[in-house]
Amino acid sequence: MRIPVMPLLIMVLISLLIDLYIYLAARKRCRSALPGKIQLWSAIGLYALLAVTVCLPFRSGGEAVLKSVMWILFSFFSILITKAVFVIVDLLASIPGLFGHKRIKWLSVAGGALAVVVFLLIWWGALVNRFRSKVNEVDVYVENLPEKFDGYRIVQISDLHVGTFGSDTTFVSRLVDRINSENADLIVFTGDIVNRRTSELIPHIALLSRLDAADGVISIFGNHDYGDYSEWPSEKAKSDNLDNLKKLQREMGWDLLLNENRTIYREGDSISVIGVENVGDPPFTIYGSLPDSYENLSDSVTKILLTHNPVHWSMEIADKKDANVALTLSGHTHAMQIELFGLSPAAFRYKEWGGLYSDTSDKHYLYVNIGAGTVGFPMRIGATPEITVITLKKPD
Repeated sequence: MRIPVMPLLIMVLISLLIDLYIYLAARKRCRSALPGKIQLWSAIGLYALLAVTVCLPFRSGGEAVLKSVMWILFSFFSILITKAVFVIVDLLASIPGLFGHKRIKWLSVAGGALAVVVFLLIWWGALVNRFRSKVNEVDVYVENLPEKFDGYRIVQISDLHVGTFGSDTTFVSRLVDRINSENADLIVFTGDIVNRRTSELIPHIALLSRLDAADGVISIFGNHDYGDYSEWPSEKAKSDNLDNLKKLQREMGWDLLLNENRTIYREGDSISVIGVENVGDPPFTIYGSLPDSYENLSDSVTKILLTHNPVHWSMEIADKKDANVALTLSGHTHAMQIELFGLSPAAFRYKEWGGLYSDTSDKHYLYVNIGAGTVGFPMRIGATPEITVITLKKPD
């Protein structure tokens, strides 16, 4: 978890203007001085708490510090958004005043009601929806799919970020049970199992070891798995942390692919699963190499690529004639943990942010799983934790 300084300063400046507006409105419209005083002192208290929070050693501190910072920032964010909604509507209600007419009082009241709804929606996303899960079933038609793999079922999960749950294993336990109920041929995990450090995984090892599929569990790393979001006393400490994550995943029975591939056989037929370490756009460090992962992408073997960041698909697979990769599975975006009516702010950052995509040839497919965990803010407004069931099919 990183706190970007400039966006935080902009957010605080906007928040100050919003609080000033509400304070002046309360002083002007209320007969009693009490509402204005409540607004003033509550705002001062929040800014003081925010100042203390950003000074905490959240990068070098333990998980308790990180979770405290996360929840305080989230609380500040939820209050800021709520106030902003009210101020925007109230400004609209005040437009008639520019032409010598009275403010539309009912619209101001509606703005207050809408602000309350938004506040409840944000906290519903934090306390309820992020602990739910949904199963999305997707059929992918693959040219030249081997006969014995027609109907092959792959369950994809991604972005668990188990550190956000701490030692509470309730959600992970339910998620594992639901995945296993799908009776998959193969389970794949497309990166970001932790937030910062391998130690976050320890409370969840026994549960994740229960994941069961005929051809096992294949996993890759995501950008959070390398320890880049934590401070380390030395490069060796960081390297040891990563080595331990590799060791624990393998002890869980997962087949962790580090720029490697595996062949899966079915009665004489076969497909290849390629697992690439993290490749993406800036500011994310590139650790992966597709050429190192599979020697000849243009061969006739049916291939499935696991790569954490969907940008990698655009970079090296989509519309590339020499990249015979039928299906790419990614995660990373989380749909920015907000998705309502099929819309997400992630669309402003990623062209492919959630669901099934194809290139212009309709020969290279990408599925972006929006993840099961949270990072940064512990909420999912819509963007319900996802389990994807992908069925490979031969075209009619």
